[in-house]
Amino acid sequence: MSEPGRTLTGVAETLLIPLYVRAIESQRPDALLRDERAVALVERSNADFAFIDALRLDEGDRITLILRSREFDRHARRFMAQHPRAAVVHIGCGLDARFERVDDGQVEWYDLDLPEVIALRQEVVGGEGPRHHLLASSVFDQGWIDVVAAEQRGPVLFLAEGVLMYFDEAHVRSILLTLLDRFPGSELAFDAFSPFLVRMNNRRIRRTGIGASYQWGLKRAKDIEAWGPGIRLLDEWFPFSSPEPRLRRYRWVRWMPFLARVIGIFHFRLGEAASRARFPLAPPDNGVQTAGAGR
Repeated sequence: MSEPGRTLTGVAETLLIPLYVRAIESQRPDALLRDERAVALVERSNADFAFIDALRLDEGDRITLILRSREFDRHARRFMAQHPRAAVVHIGCGLDARFERVDDGQVEWYDLDLPEVIALRQEVVGGEGPRHHLLASSVFDQGWIDVVAAEQRGPVLFLAEGVLMYFDEAHVRSILLTLLDRFPGSELAFDAFSPFLVRMNNRRIRRTGIGASYQWGLKRAKDIEAWGPGIRLLDEWFPFSSPEPRLRRYRWVRWMPFLARVIGIFHFRLGEAASRARFPLAPPDNGVQTAGAGR
């Protein structure tokens, strides 16, 4: 078996972080999320996870990552329940086995990531299935959009976990506007950090030697509604507002809004009717093609 991370650099390498955290969590008797695929990959891998230690993730960090993944799973399940035979596009899928966790037997699922990540995924996880498709592409390429649009049967849910914070606001906006244009009436769920947490996390990243840094922080999710006609915030979720018992030592954070909302998941509807305007994706000029940190 190839070593996860052996051929990955920069942003792509960060997919090892959530993989490792999911594997550790899955072995707890009180696991909040079980991912046996992650356990198997970590146990069989000779990859060096030492850089994760350099991040100095504490219990709160690890629980937050797990709660975030579980919330994305819930978004997928809710959408599929509301839209039988729905399509879901997992942007920046990394080595996540989300399809295996949430498959309802009907969903048309697309895992999207950089070619080197998809190549590794095929090698260590497996290939496609009748309803499970792999898209080896930068999120900024039009090709994958054409593939999904050609097979679209109804609303699409786009999940972007640990992705958008690696781009600046202009490129995040271009992604949203393109999805609004090509898939009106669909939904997007993504996570984002506050500008404060972007700065703090970049200090951590510098200790790891990974050639990646966060570019975008979100102050108010409602502001995104002004980016394009019909963009509407449906709901938002913050881990420190969760009643999860394992976060009880951090309950004091919820009384401090500045800290309680440093990380969240934001769920949008992208328009109601078909739009004919075209908003071409603009590839980033900072050397980053797509991202999957926190995947």
